[in-house]
Amino acid sequence: MKKLLQKRVLIPLLALSIFFGGTAFKSDFFEIAKQIEIFTTLFKELNMNYVDETNPGDLMDTAIKSMLKDLDPYTNYYNEQDVEASRINNAGDYTGIGANVLTLKEKLVIVEPYKDYAADKAGLKAGDEIIKVDNVIVADFKDDAGNLLQGAAGTSVTVTYIRQGKTETTTIQRESVDIHAVPHFSMVNDNTGYIVLRKFNEKTSAETISALRALKNQGAEKLILDLRGNPGGLLREAVNVTNIFVPKNQLVVTTKSKVKKYNKTYYTSKEPIDTEIPLVVLIDGRSASASEIVSGALQDLDRAVVVGARSFGKGLVQRPKKLTYGTQMKITISRYYTPSGRCIQALDYWNRDDNGKATRVKQENYNAFKTKKGRTVYDGGGVQPDLELDATKLSTITKAIINENLIFKYATTYYYKNNIVDLDNFKLTNSDFNDFKKFLSANNFSFETQTEKAFANALSIAKEEQLNNEIHTEYSNLVSTLNAYKSKAIEDNKTQLLSLLSDEIVKRYFYREGLYTYYITHNFEIQKGVEILKNPSNYLSYLD
Repeated sequence: MKKLLQKRVLIPLLALSIFFGGTAFKSDFFEIAKQIEIFTTLFKELNMNYVDETNPGDLMDTAIKSMLKDLDPYTNYYNEQDVEASRINNAGDYTGIGANVLTLKEKLVIVEPYKDYAADKAGLKAGDEIIKVDNVIVADFKDDAGNLLQGAAGTSVTVTYIRQGKTETTTIQRESVDIHAVPHFSMVNDNTGYIVLRKFNEKTSAETISALRALKNQGAEKLILDLRGNPGGLLREAVNVTNIFVPKNQLVVTTKSKVKKYNKTYYTSKEPIDTEIPLVVLIDGRSASASEIVSGALQDLDRAVVVGARSFGKGLVQRPKKLTYGTQMKITISRYYTPSGRCIQALDYWNRDDNGKATRVKQENYNAFKTKKGRTVYDGGGVQPDLELDATKLSTITKAIINENLIFKYATTYYYKNNIVDLDNFKLTNSDFNDFKKFLSANNFSFETQTEKAFANALSIAKEEQLNNEIHTEYSNLVSTLNAYKSKAIEDNKTQLLSLLSDEIVKRYFYREGLYTYYITHNFEIQKGVEILKNPSNYLSYLD
């Protein structure tokens, strides 16, 4: 009895020592200690008494992930392998096969081999489906199979993959891979430079400064900074990149939290490189987090004209916390606010709809803020560009096609049927687009609109109320109209779809480096940026 009492007292005391130091937890201390004791007791009894053998590690992993799933998608638990992967992502280099790989349940798909790295030298191509790594069958591997490809530089890994229905095997010698934050910079014309910023890791600001100086030496008097598709990364590097273009001691971002110590203001701390060069920043719906800090700050400070589509809307800040046995968790600790005071978080994960999905802030609930010069900007849904381009904003049907990887898959099919040698003159034709539409049909592409879902729900209710016979004809007509709309929607989005197809196809032949070269003369957003910068009065009109 005495030992049992000691156990019951020990766990709450342990919880007290862990949580007492944090003011945010003081009021919840008893409830936290109580729930820890309940869970510890349950976990012990389950593993000791369950009818079959249990794996405590797997059970705990499931418990943790299930608990975090009800919060936001950025609060995550990392085992030892995940911690290393996170370090790689932030540091910008790692050892592996040198390819972007999509992990599916039964296979690993090569999304993009990096030019002249291990996978490329071994002959792997985008679209190859890896089904076996050494002696491990991917479909049988319970953890992230992508980890099987990583290893020490100089070691070898044998992969079995499927290409166009044929099974092949190759051996890849792993090597160090340097992931550049700035994968490309060049001159668009005689006086306009172009810098692509792909991610925010520890090298981002240094690489951006080097690129800017190189372009200025080549005669750049104007600049386009491309943040499209940039998912973000390190907050401090977002501040440092902003600092390149704005003076020292300028507020860039503020973080606000329920925990007082996380309430911080971030100012530029260095002398800038150029506060005068006319600047256009390109963003799209995949520009998130640190990308939004940079674009939002430069917009609020009237330092750049932002062009493209509304950004993703991730206004949440995470911080890694070390746990025991080499594990970590990343916790959302605060929201960030741009210099004008706006938070651009788009999704509300704490007030979900009836289906459990995060709700989006409605436009009528956006709040207005003022830039440094008094221009009106809004919160609530990502950074809204000064010039919104319809071509940049993905339509509903385009998103559906992308989500089913059909642009990627068509590019793979196209690559093995065609030979492109002249990048400058490459252009998809009407015949190619018709072929793509046939490809969609052959792959049973279909998508359900929100309107269809609402109609189907209404019909279900009508059946319950025995009204379905009364509305059957009208319902059939509505469905027919919607189907006609969806068929027409593909044609209506022809320009956007051809642009996305062209980008993916160009990468197959000329790698990402070739894609950026192709952009210079073919990309609509870059051309619009050049047009804005060409006329000083036009450029300034966006900032006044």
